[in-house]
Amino acid sequence: MHAIRLYEFGPAENLRYEEVPDPKPGPGQVRIAVKAAGVHLLDTALQAGRGDLLPFPLPELPVTPGREVAGVVDQVGEGVDESWLGRRVVTHLGLVNAGYAELALREVEALFPVPDALTYEAAVAMVGTGRTALSIHHIAQVEPDDVVLVTAAAGGVGTLLVQAARNAGATVVGVAGGPAKVERVRASGAHIAADYDEPGWSKTVREALDGRDVTAVLDGVGGAAGREALEMLGMGGRILLFGWSAGSLTEITGQDLVNRMLSATVALGPRMMRVPGGLRAMQEKALDEAASGRLVPAVQAFPLREAARAHTALLERRTVGKVILLP
Repeated sequence: MHAIRLYEFGPAENLRYEEVPDPKPGPGQVRIAVKAAGVHLLDTALQAGRGDLLPFPLPELPVTPGREVAGVVDQVGEGVDESWLGRRVVTHLGLVNAGYAELALREVEALFPVPDALTYEAAVAMVGTGRTALSIHHIAQVEPDDVVLVTAAAGGVGTLLVQAARNAGATVVGVAGGPAKVERVRASGAHIAADYDEPGWSKTVREALDGRDVTAVLDGVGGAAGREALEMLGMGGRILLFGWSAGSLTEITGQDLVNRMLSATVALGPRMMRVPGGLRAMQEKALDEAASGRLVPAVQAFPLREAARAHTALLERRTVGKVILLP
């Protein structure tokens, strides 16, 4: 099979498309012929060797990145019912577990059937990014009287957060970089969409809100845009951090919190683990929401052999929605 291999931390060009031995499923495992593999911002941090941005230690090299895949079961290991053969499945592989490949292994209890209504690309988007978005939405406790500002609102998580907040009855402000992305934010259902690459974007949003304060910021971009979004929160507002696509986290001080009685939460890791039913329940819910049409993930696909180009585009914030690799 072909897979992406990383032998040295550094630029995206270090991701190599190579032929490697086919993996064999062990006891309790299945092998998946991969139809779509997800790309995550953490994969780019791993590629670069940015251990400061990872929630786990840097692995020993060489390694094949990849956290989520969808495809067809083509082999089963010892103890696995053969009825799994030929089934369309999707799964989250773990933190660094060889998803950028034509074949992947996973324990059978970690699989989800792909609903007939979903493509493999949509299933991959929902099993990882979808569960993250729904977990953030749950932690944020979005209510109909909220004014929710979503940064990186054209990204994989941001697109779903805009839809989930709109479905909850909140007024939704979505901000993204560049006119094309702003149009995608509007198409996702944001009541107000703005370009945070334009000077004075927050003033434009304030005018559109006509005196209403932002009550919740869901921040996936960080940097200057995240800080400007923080400044828009009214008294008693809340900010939830879930990413840093700008390259750095939003700067928040204790004084910021005290002056306006704000709350700040990192809506990742342990907080996600404590959502009702845990992550598996959120994965099931995410797939159900997409199959029903209540949430529609946006995806942008690249060939597997062009994983380096996909990473570069993601890092340069030139992608829209969830980035997918197609073997």
